[in-house]
This record gives sequence, structure tokens and C-alpha cells, in this order.
Amino acid sequence: MLTTTAASEAIAGAMTAFGSEAVAYAEAAGRVLRQQVLAERDQPPFDRVTMDGIALNYDALARGTRSFRIVDTQHAGDPVLTLSGHSHCIEIMTGAVLPAGSDCVIPVERISVADGIAEIEQDYRAERGQFIHRQGSDHRAGAEVLAPGSVLTPAEIAIIASCGMQTVEVSTRPTLRVISTGNELVPPGLPVAPHQVRLSNGPALVSMLKGQGFSDCRHEHLLDEPEALRSCIGQHLHEADVLILSGGVSMGKADFVPRVLAELGVRTVFHKISQRPGKPMWFGVGPGGQVVFALPGNPVSTLVCCRQYVLPALFDASGRKPRKGEWAVLTEEVTFKADLTFFMPVTLQSDVDGTLRARPVPTNTSGDFTALGGTDGYVELAREQSYFPLGSPVPLHRWGTP
Repeated sequence: MLTTTAASEAIAGAMTAFGSEAVAYAEAAGRVLRQQVLAERDQPPFDRVTMDGIALNYDALARGTRSFRIVDTQHAGDPVLTLSGHSHCIEIMTGAVLPAGSDCVIPVERISVADGIAEIEQDYRAERGQFIHRQGSDHRAGAEVLAPGSVLTPAEIAIIASCGMQTVEVSTRPTLRVISTGNELVPPGLPVAPHQVRLSNGPALVSMLKGQGFSDCRHEHLLDEPEALRSCIGQHLHEADVLILSGGVSMGKADFVPRVLAELGVRTVFHKISQRPGKPMWFGVGPGGQVVFALPGNPVSTLVCCRQYVLPALFDASGRKPRKGEWAVLTEEVTFKADLTFFMPVTLQSDVDGTLRARPVPTNTSGDFTALGGTDGYVELAREQSYFPLGSPVPLHRWGTP
């Protein structure tokens, strides 16, 4: 069996980078940027006022002048005005361009106005350049403001819009197909017999994938019948870039998935990983370069394997920049004697000192998916250890942030 690290490396080596496409900036949220974004102009593009009040020349204030005649008003969006004299001031609004000839802004709260004269409080001490956001102090025109590989959040969308770009190059979204296998599975809404179980893995996988921006994702349930599996999986191989199957990959007589995939020309890259849960996971590459993840059918195994292997692989193929790993400390000791990497569900809490703590949430076998409710993710306990004391720092994998 491969180690978890070797499995991740094998998947990365088999993945082919997704293409790119230009989309409207307003539709790009959640996509992976595939181009460099350069500043259209200086930011701010002018000396920008950051406070309502009056703009004046600091030298006049330094000489003891406390009363200034208001000669004009500068609104945000108005062309720049010019201050005509040291005894004058211009009423100014937040976001407006600083009037020429002025170099100090006095907040409106520190002045009183009567008959067009602004009087500054006697005990108020101003500084030259205060409340002025200088032109180009954020960045200069032509500077790189976003690099390829960024996931576009609202902050990045604002940056792209500020650069005057109507469209932006992003990674294409792969076509994904999720296939649940099993005669025992019954979808919600249909009668269920005592010997059957509700179909839950497929909806959970689709939710996890769509929650990370992979919207071209559909689900189908197939019975454990070789001919039906061969026909339907073969059709999906023609339509999809990535297939994610749940169930049918263990060693039982009804676990037909590996055999059917081989008959369809899908090359096995590996079968089984030295981990719990999720040991029976299978991965292969189709004749057209499609990748196939066949995940164990137990619900906890399915979700852990999707989060641990499928999502990172999709982001890597999308060109996303690698993210730094996250760690947390255990709130109690854990003993795990099997010679396997253990992925243990946890809930998280942050102490006042900034320490992130992980509280173990044991599952009653890998079929106990209800225990996952309210968990934040899982921690990775190394196979080389069997005892993890309270306070041990361990790698953390959140459900929603691969």
C-alpha cells in the first residue's frame, strides 16, 4: 500500500492541467486566476482626502492663523480646485482630491463655522499632510497587484475592477461526475426497507465539490451490476474530465468497480492507501486522460478521501498556488496502534493566546457519518506514532479549505 504522501504525489503526477478562459470580472468569484494583473494607474490615482473638514496650507496654521475663509467646496468626483491664499480654506469631503496649494486637512469635528469663516479649536494641534492618502502610496501604475494562482475572492474582484479590466483569464471548470454504487442505497423521498440504507454519499460529495466552486458536477446512482456499471461509467468517461465514484472498491464479490474500470481502459495508478478511514481508495487514468477517483463506500471514508485527495488535485490542476499547511494542538491524548495514518475528525476552538486547539470527535466505525455533524475537519496522526499526548501539534485539514 502507498503512504498518504505517496498517494498524493501519484495523483499529482497523473493530473493534467485544466485549460483557461476569459470571463467577465463580475462572474469570476471563486475561480483560479491564470494571468498577471497589473495596475492601470497609481493607487490612489490622486492625493485623496480621508476626512470631512477643510483643506488649508499648513504654513499659515504654523504661523498662528486659526481662522480661515471658506472659498469653495471640493466634493468627491469633482475636478481639482486650487487654494487661492494662505488665509483661505476649501471645504472638503472624504474621498475628494486634495485641492492644489493645500497640504493639511482639519476634521470637521475640530472646527466651527460662522459667516463663511472656519475657526479651528485653539487646543487642536495639526500636522502637515494629515488625513491625506498620497497618490501612488499603495502602488504605482504597472505594478503587479495579482499573480496567477490566486483564488478570486471579493477582495480580488475589487482589485481587478480597479484596474479597468472587463474580463479576466481564469482556469476552466472541469466537468465532474459523481457516481454512487450499491444495491442497498435508496434516495430520500422513496420508501426504504429495513435492510436498505439512505443514499447520502453522492449528495455529500456534490455539495463538497460545488462548495469549492466546481459547479459542473452531476450525480448518478448505479446498482452493483457489471453491465450497467460498464455502460454508464463508459458514457461518463466520454463526457467528463473527472469521475468520482463511491463504493464498490473493496474486496467483496459485489465490488465490481476496479474490474469494470479496467475493461473500459482505465489504467490503475494505485489501489489502497495505508490510512484509516479510506484504506481501499482506488485511483486511475482513463484512455483519454480522464482521471478516476474510486472512493470507499463508507460515508466517513468517502468524505475524508474527497477532501484529502480529490479537492487538492482539482485545485492543483486549476493552477492554484500551493497553500501552507495548518496545525492545531490536541485537547486530549490519543492512542492509535494500527500501522496506518489516522485521519481523526475534530472540532476547533481558539484560545485567547491564539492557540488553535483540536478536540477529537471519535466515530463509531467509518460508517458513523452522523458524528461528523458540527466538526470542522480532521487532524492527521502519523503512522509512525501510536501515542499522541495532550497538547501534541498535529496537521489540520479543514473540510472547506484544502
